Amino acid sequence: MLYLAEVQKQKGGLLSGSGKTELKLLACQRTDQNWSTVSEEVIAAEDASKLNDGALVLVELNPNRQVQRIQEAGRPLVNILQNFSRQLEKFKLKEDEIDQWKQSLTFQAQELNRREMDMEVRSEQLQNMEEELQQLEQQKQEVDTSHQEIERLKTEVERNRLELEGAWEHLRGEQRRLEERQADFKQGTVLDEEQSRVMSELLDRLSSRVAPTETVREHLHLAFEFVEKQQATLNPHWQKLEEQKTAIAQQQEEVERLSQTFSDRQNALQEAQNTLVQQTAQLQINTADLTSKQEYARIIKEQLRNAEELYQQIHSIAATSSDVVLGQQANVEALEKMPLEELQKIVQDLQHKLEIDATFVHDQEQELEYKQEAIEELQNKLSQASDQDHINLELELTDEKDLYQMLNSSLVGQRRNMLQHQKFLKQHQAVLLRRQGHTVVEEEEGNKVNLEPVLLQIETQRQQYSQEIQKLEREIDQIRSGVELNQGMIDNQTHDLDEKRQELKAIEENLLSLRRTTAEYCGRVNLYQEALQPIQDSLDGLRQKLQGIAESLDKFQETGDHQVQAIAQLRHTLQGLMPQPELLAS
Repeated sequence: MLYLAEVQKQKGGLLSGSGKTELKLLACQRTDQNWSTVSEEVIAAEDASKLNDGALVLVELNPNRQVQRIQEAGRPLVNILQNFSRQLEKFKLKEDEIDQWKQSLTFQAQELNRREMDMEVRSEQLQNMEEELQQLEQQKQEVDTSHQEIERLKTEVERNRLELEGAWEHLRGEQRRLEERQADFKQGTVLDEEQSRVMSELLDRLSSRVAPTETVREHLHLAFEFVEKQQATLNPHWQKLEEQKTAIAQQQEEVERLSQTFSDRQNALQEAQNTLVQQTAQLQINTADLTSKQEYARIIKEQLRNAEELYQQIHSIAATSSDVVLGQQANVEALEKMPLEELQKIVQDLQHKLEIDATFVHDQEQELEYKQEAIEELQNKLSQASDQDHINLELELTDEKDLYQMLNSSLVGQRRNMLQHQKFLKQHQAVLLRRQGHTVVEEEEGNKVNLEPVLLQIETQRQQYSQEIQKLEREIDQIRSGVELNQGMIDNQTHDLDEKRQELKAIEENLLSLRRTTAEYCGRVNLYQEALQPIQDSLDGLRQKLQGIAESLDKFQETGDHQVQAIAQLRHTLQGLMPQPELLAS
């Protein structure tokens, strides 16, 4: 199991080897992305003696709580923090998307609720209008019945008028004859008894012919009341019709407003599509730049590996050849004068230190092999990965290669130091053996080759390569971050475009539904008005006819009054023409 630990060293004597190195466990890895704190357990780890006190390391323990391997935790911690930062950015983007979805869904739900309420109100209004239309049909039938009654009254009045005109015509004839009688009377002629009786009967008949108008006036008054009652019934319908027209006008304004909104959203969608095309083109340019930088970095890393291999080969040659001088040289003269016991102690310390270096180098080489296997496994996964996982695998592969490069670079120095310590130990051992009386083959100094300048030149070139690689990696990280940001923005804008398209589609459907509903309402209101207008026209015509009948009745009443006056005048005239007063009285 993998743990995050802190190196703790206890101070000991110089070259005594008595210093104790321990690891204080801080956290434990549960999964690839999950770490949890542990109790502050301390375990012994002499393999970490080469590390500084307080350094953070990643240590792998077996079930027996023994150290299997140790590596510095700097780079892995950076990778963990980078992954954590990426996860936070992705989580924030997802939260923004969710908020946008919530706002869009809330807006659509409110719009749908408002539409449903409007539809319910319109449906109730239409139902009321249908009921009112049925009532209007009944009222229309009643108006038609009243119209027939008024026509009957009009016919009766016309008949009475004709009879009255006939009576008047007869009266005028009698009046002419009376005037002739009066002329004869002036000449001394007097009506006889028979003529007086006939004239009295004629006057009685004329008096009885004066038709009464009270009954007709009563019927006419009832007809006027019925017309006004029907008009009072129609007035609320006309008012509702005006309200419906006002509501339709408002709904048409809503249609125009929604049409403008639809047009604005279409323009915004087109602008967003243009922006997305531009950002996609920029993403392609940045991706091409990233590919070229990565290729250049790969070439520089290959040159760095070649330089490191050359450096290692030279060190190997220096370690195996006696004709090569490399690194620190022992002070043979000082060793010859040193007490033998002290020299033996130094040799033992150097042997112990060399064993520690060899163990550490072996562990690091084993870790390097593990990293190489992990890189090969990621490369195999990358060749078979889908487009969605490709970017994450590329990032993980880049991190593993960086760790491999860092570990390999540190291992080169460790190998070099181990070889130098090995030669330094051989020099001390040769002096010790010679002082102990053993035969030692001396190496000729004159033919030895000093490879230190070559190694310094290679080391300088390696540093230049490393700096160039670091610079390229920073640029690649920046470009990659920009590509990831652009990709995230493109994904968000693509999602926004989909939402805008759906919203635009919903607005278009609402607009079509509203236009269709408005057209239906207009048709029904027109039908309502077409049903009301004939009834209103009938009432207006009926009112005009009733007014004409009332005017005719007034004239008829006036004519009757004149008739009564004329009869009275005739009676007065006949009094002077009749010889018997009893006939006049009759």
